[in-house]
Amino acid sequence: MLSNAQLSMMNSPVTIRPARSGEERALADLARLDSAPPLDGDVLVAESEHNALAAIDVISGRLVADPFRRTASEAALLRARAEQMRSRRDSRRRLLGRLGFAR
Repeated sequence: MLSNAQLSMMNSPVTIRPARSGEERALADLARLDSAPPLDGDVLVAESEHNALAAIDVISGRLVADPFRRTASEAALLRARAEQMRSRRDSRRRLLGRLGFAR
């Protein structure tokens, strides 16, 4: 049976957002819970009620999540958003290359 806190988390909205400056420790703690090295680079965070549930490195696609919570849905959202961001970046680079502005 689920506790009231778990039921509340299941019904709470989830926010997918870029990691903010100053969140390195919270993200490192999340990675540690998942027995993984910390994420770096462009990171997206899935949070609910101001708690980080999962995070993903946009470029590599490496994901860390709280193993003590149900995070499959949040992980799927993060993967989908990261893929959108990678596709947009790749398209922009191709366009700039064709226009002669490649870096």
